[in-house]
Amino acid sequence: MNKRWAIREKPDNEDVIKLADELSVDTVLSTLLIHRGIKNYDDARYFFRPDLRYLHDPFLMTDMEKAIDRIETAMAAGEKILIYGDYDVDGTTAVSLVYGFFKKLYDNIEYYIPDRYREGYGISTEGIDYAAENNFSLIIALDCGIKSVDKIAYANTKKIDFVICDHHLPGNELPAAVAVLDPKRKDCAYPYKELSGCGIGFKLIHAYAEKNDIPFEEVSCYLDLVAISISCDIVHIDGENRVLAYFGLQKINNDPCIGVKMLMEVAGKSISYTISDIVFLLGPRINAAGRIDDAKHAVELLIACHEDAAREKGMLINVKNTERKGHDLSITDEALSMIANDEVMIGRKSTVVFNEKWHKGVIGIVASRLTEKYYRPTIVLTRSNGHVAGSARSVLGYDLYEALCECKDLLIQFGGHKYAAGLTMHPENVEAFINRFEEVVSASITDEQLVQQITIEAELELKQIEPKFFRILNQFSPFGPENMSPVFISRNVYVSGYAGLVGENHLKMTVMQEGSGKFDCIAFNQGIYLPEISDGKPFDICYNIEENIWREKRSIQLNVKGIRR
Repeated sequence: MNKRWAIREKPDNEDVIKLADELSVDTVLSTLLIHRGIKNYDDARYFFRPDLRYLHDPFLMTDMEKAIDRIETAMAAGEKILIYGDYDVDGTTAVSLVYGFFKKLYDNIEYYIPDRYREGYGISTEGIDYAAENNFSLIIALDCGIKSVDKIAYANTKKIDFVICDHHLPGNELPAAVAVLDPKRKDCAYPYKELSGCGIGFKLIHAYAEKNDIPFEEVSCYLDLVAISISCDIVHIDGENRVLAYFGLQKINNDPCIGVKMLMEVAGKSISYTISDIVFLLGPRINAAGRIDDAKHAVELLIACHEDAAREKGMLINVKNTERKGHDLSITDEALSMIANDEVMIGRKSTVVFNEKWHKGVIGIVASRLTEKYYRPTIVLTRSNGHVAGSARSVLGYDLYEALCECKDLLIQFGGHKYAAGLTMHPENVEAFINRFEEVVSASITDEQLVQQITIEAELELKQIEPKFFRILNQFSPFGPENMSPVFISRNVYVSGYAGLVGENHLKMTVMQEGSGKFDCIAFNQGIYLPEISDGKPFDICYNIEENIWREKRSIQLNVKGIRR
């Protein structure tokens, strides 16, 4: 697939030079910092030296005092408390964190994860009925509930109070809960708006600990779970999330909880985790529990106190992940074949595929794969509980949620955000929905948005990649949304030494530039360029700079994202 190279506009040169002088760094590095909103020494110190003292006061969050008061009242009266959370990584880590913390202080507490297929996303009537039948009078809802106005009203008729801890965008009306913790509330002055659902849970236990003189170490021991949620829920890694992710990664790499340790063991990597490692190694395994079987297995693993039990649960989850991969690959192959054999579908600006036999647990993954292949708004549909359920993914700059709003008369319900969403409809509406969605996308998407973009932060000469530069660049991590690993462009490089294919279609080569040393490169899935770069003529590359470790030897490697003349 051809990709569009977009070079970010360079900041004002005076600002670049001033910051470079103030920090004694290369102007390329000062450019990257300005792109991240860093304008002076104090900003840079906050960025490069994360400190848990930078965490905001949890009581700045609207309704936090109400939430803590209600929890304290429940504990004092011996009420039954139910910790309720979504079945994905963010929800299960949030439940594990809040349940794990309060279970040490209070015995009359349980947790509940809704069934993905029977109950669906968010607060369910079945979950409320379970609470009522088992005499729970307080539910702490995590990573869900902000739009559950009708469900909370139903719970109130059952005399069940709710404390909602959510990070999604509220609707026009807030649920009638005892407390609604969500920094995205219009009336919430909390300074940072992009916490994960588990991050909101962390602020809840932080507030409880602070009010009850519990040492912060009893709260910070859960930062590994917070880092996993931040990584896998694709929230911003700036501001407070950067601090949480930084120390959460330290916890994962130095002293993970037993459940995370066993998860790392079954994933086959036990050291030097990055955000990317969490996303690709830990996240899918946690998700697989709910996709294929029961998300409670993930919570049981993450709250485990003994290695043997945790290892057994980790191995079970690993088996479910292998099963998930099988469904994922077979459904992706079927969907790709369906598209390739339909000229009308190939010519569209959206992709909507439907097969009533596909496994609902993996259609989101399949939607992501199809988006990678055809790079256009994509929805994968299957049958579920008498309805048709779908998972949707978008492309850079295109608001998928707004497109679904234009189709809402054909839907039973839908929810999500700009780049990912879920939906359900009656089976008889599928064909009309496919056509309507294509009409909406065709009328609102630009040709530019249909071409995948590589965003390049700065031009770099290879000779600038020296030890100090690389050492400082490494301190930009942890990388993620709002602080992505920088992509650089270097022009007129040429092959000097080896160039060949490794694996199925990966290009490995050694390049240099006039006046520079040699640099090893890997270009995944770009074997097509081998003939072009082997003729001795110069070409341009865009790339990340990373450390390659091979047989305990460390070296700088360029991870090439694009090649062109």
